[in-house]
Amino acid sequence: MKDRVSITMLEDGVADVRLIRTDKMNALDPAMFAGIAEAINTLKATKGLRVVVLSGEGKAFCAGLDLSNFTGGGGGSGEKKPGEGNATGNLDGRSHGIANLAQYVAWGWRELPVPVIAAAHGVAFGGGFQILAGADVRIIHPDTRCAIMEMKWGLVPDMAGFPLWRGNVRDDVIRELTYTNREFKGREAHELGFATKISETPLEDALWLAKLMASKHPAAMQGAKRLCNAMADATDAELLQMESDEQVKVMRTPNQMEAVMAEMQKRKPVFTE
Repeated sequence: MKDRVSITMLEDGVADVRLIRTDKMNALDPAMFAGIAEAINTLKATKGLRVVVLSGEGKAFCAGLDLSNFTGGGGGSGEKKPGEGNATGNLDGRSHGIANLAQYVAWGWRELPVPVIAAAHGVAFGGGFQILAGADVRIIHPDTRCAIMEMKWGLVPDMAGFPLWRGNVRDDVIRELTYTNREFKGREAHELGFATKISETPLEDALWLAKLMASKHPAAMQGAKRLCNAMADATDAELLQMESDEQVKVMRTPNQMEAVMAEMQKRKPVFTE
């Protein structure tokens, strides 16, 4: 993982996670897929984690698939069999819960119990654009080059983009951009719903937002994320019950009372894990 992804723990449980394959604009090769998956699993096991900030070092967030690993039927690994991914193993199998490896590097951010904020600049193409979609909040530079690129290479988007995009972007917009692989900029990505906000300094803004989120009651934040994750599929009755269940878990607990006292006293809260 260390030559593809770095994790730096900052104050208050904020994890600064960066893609660091800068010589290839953080393009996705087998080591990058493995590194991102390992990073997600490491974060899942990190005690005291409250917020994750995901970004790319160098000139880009992520340029998508490294095509040098996808030539000759699998980057020199021989003829590719149906269902076999060149860099990610068997696509039919569910190697990471409900996902395969290719999907997990985007979907896995949703499985983290804490908010994930992505900061994108430079380029977010194909798989990189789908990784961006895995974040709870997506801050993008207005000039970032974006594309659902797969159709250019005769492929379909298969890195969890569709379940991540629904609810954020209109159905016909996803279809047009998928069918044409048209390139667009960060400003349009924001207008269409792919990004939460635009910023000339996306990483700085993401770190500031992470600090704000990290100051909130951790259990309440995790409950809110579970509710947000359920919105796309749960029925009204299920969501109403979930709201009540999550509230009962946190109401009148010591950390919830500390949140109230800190707010009333205009001080930083001190939560116990």
